[in-house]
Amino acid sequence: MAGAKKPKITVGWEEWIGMPEIGLPAILAKVDTGARTSALHSFAFEEIEIDGVTHIHFGVQPKPDDPKLHVWCNAPLIDYREVISSNGMAEMRPFVQVELHLAGQSWPIELSLTNRETMNYRMLLGRTAMEGRIVVDPFDACINGVPKGEFYGEHVEAATSKTLNFGILTCAPNAYSTQRLVEAIESHGHQVDLIDIARCTLQVEAQSPGLFLRGEPLPRYDAIIPRIGAPITQHGLAVVRQCELMGSYVLNGASAIAAARDKLWSYQYMAKAGIEVPLTLSAFHGRDGRAMVRKAGDGPYVLKTRKSERGRGVLLAQDRLTAKSLLDAFDDLDEKLLVQPKLESQKNADMRIMVLGKKVIAAVQRTAKAGDFRANYHQGGSAKQVKISKLERQMALRAAKAMGLRFAGVDIMRTEAGPVVMEVNASPGLEGIESATGLDLAGRVIDYVAEYARPAPPMLQVTPQAE
Repeated sequence: MAGAKKPKITVGWEEWIGMPEIGLPAILAKVDTGARTSALHSFAFEEIEIDGVTHIHFGVQPKPDDPKLHVWCNAPLIDYREVISSNGMAEMRPFVQVELHLAGQSWPIELSLTNRETMNYRMLLGRTAMEGRIVVDPFDACINGVPKGEFYGEHVEAATSKTLNFGILTCAPNAYSTQRLVEAIESHGHQVDLIDIARCTLQVEAQSPGLFLRGEPLPRYDAIIPRIGAPITQHGLAVVRQCELMGSYVLNGASAIAAARDKLWSYQYMAKAGIEVPLTLSAFHGRDGRAMVRKAGDGPYVLKTRKSERGRGVLLAQDRLTAKSLLDAFDDLDEKLLVQPKLESQKNADMRIMVLGKKVIAAVQRTAKAGDFRANYHQGGSAKQVKISKLERQMALRAAKAMGLRFAGVDIMRTEAGPVVMEVNASPGLEGIESATGLDLAGRVIDYVAEYARPAPPMLQVTPQAE
């Protein structure tokens, strides 16, 4: 009968779906009734005009286990919306309209584009796309079958060989880590520019966002590696965000770096993810700050600025009187300190665990120099290779994921009560850990980036006009 309502489709907790109109005939999606919107992995995108209609031109890697496979798609832009991800971070995403094909039926859905590189599924199917059409059986999977054959052969062939144009954002071009990354990039046959963050200016515009260095336009880089120092955090984050707007693959995004750089924020994200962190107390008013010292026990205490890094901005107070005096002194300077009870670690040491993607690639034990409580390499601490437990490995991976970081240095302290994550660094140094382990971590980082970054197609290779 004409106009008869189609029967609802039963799906499992994962299902193969298709969007052939945009070049994705088969992709495995996670069915998530807890998510309102649907999301698709995209490693780069840009607005284009097709017949007077604004579209998004975006790149997709439809198979998580094959980053060399990439497909370029076009879809009409609906608008940009702020989306809160599962780790609590807000992200402005483009929403496009596509035709979803499943079990012999098809219908239009709205789809947000975001980088899901570290996720197990390249697509998430949310409630809005399923409403009135789908019934979910959470105890089954791939109810509507698994597609046969190879759908993306021509795309694999096109992606087997590439030379990438890297940009390293830094204010310290001669630093060990920067130079090691340059060596690794060049030895892998890629090109690299060192970009002085402090001399960058931004052109914020919907149709043609631009980035300039000393007044000269910079190209759209295939890959960006941020190495942002604390003194220039805010401007550095703006530059990173601009590179994301221009469609570059960015090793660590601006939102993730911002979260890691703020100690209180990072502890909140990890606590939300169920990761063990030190008891941390924070207050705005000086009187409240002095009162919170009592909640941290009888001392000693560790006091930190929210932007502390590499051991700088970290203070030790042996008793309440000293802690309160430090809080008062910093309050006069309009600097709020976090208060933590000093944890007793084994051998006055902690561990730096390097995470890249979904893997731990190195781990060292850092020991403080005589007379200091900070084990940071930049504060004179020593490092040696260490074997970590399965729990410590899982904690490091979960911490990096909670912060949204692809590359991170996770600092874990072994205490009598168990391991505790002390810090997550979004721009970890390479010198101490490469020296201690003999590993080529810079090369591993570049190999990883090269797996996921892609040269821009001709329509994305646009250089802004000089100012």
